[in-house]
Amino acid sequence: MVEKFHDELADLKERVLEMGYLAQGMLCDGVASLKEQDVELANDVYERKYRLAEMDESIEEEALRLIALYQPMAKDMRTIGCCLKMITYLTRIGRYGKDISNIAKQLANVDHVSKLISIPYMQQKACEMIGDALQAFKTENLGLIAGFEDRDDDVDALRYSIFRECISYMVEDAKYITRCAHYIMVARYIERCADHACKIAEKVRYMVTGERVEIS
Repeated sequence: MVEKFHDELADLKERVLEMGYLAQGMLCDGVASLKEQDVELANDVYERKYRLAEMDESIEEEALRLIALYQPMAKDMRTIGCCLKMITYLTRIGRYGKDISNIAKQLANVDHVSKLISIPYMQQKACEMIGDALQAFKTENLGLIAGFEDRDDDVDALRYSIFRECISYMVEDAKYITRCAHYIMVARYIERCADHACKIAEKVRYMVTGERVEIS
């Protein structure tokens, strides 16, 4: 019975990782579709939202089934709790990617301002944080999430830098207002994704150690 439970728990973790890479890919490809003005890729990102929602529901059901059937304790229970929290954060990350793909379609036929400013670099930083948080969840190597607070601060600084630069373009010429308003929203979405990566990191640390450490 114990061996069967741990096999099923390992399968649950694999499904959470699969959902994590799906959400991460939606964010990365959402920004790529914006940068490259690729409507086909933007539509593909949008379609992935259905798979994301299906995984959210099915993983939650499986996690609750394991709790009801096996009544796990200690680290096993923390692992299931971590899975339940992670799928919420991952759903938000994926949906932000979907939202960015919608913006990509709206801006597909207009020239970008200043090569999207620093948005692709900001997205790279956020996606690296998501990837490291997922890898820490998989391997329980907490070294992967060390320094997350500083990395989140860097992403926050990029958001404010993008905001200031967009405002300067909007003041300079009204023709930039629509594009730069969208850029400000995209930067906000990416900043929130980095925040969700931090929350995943917090839950992974709790899963491994039983200690709650806030990444502020």
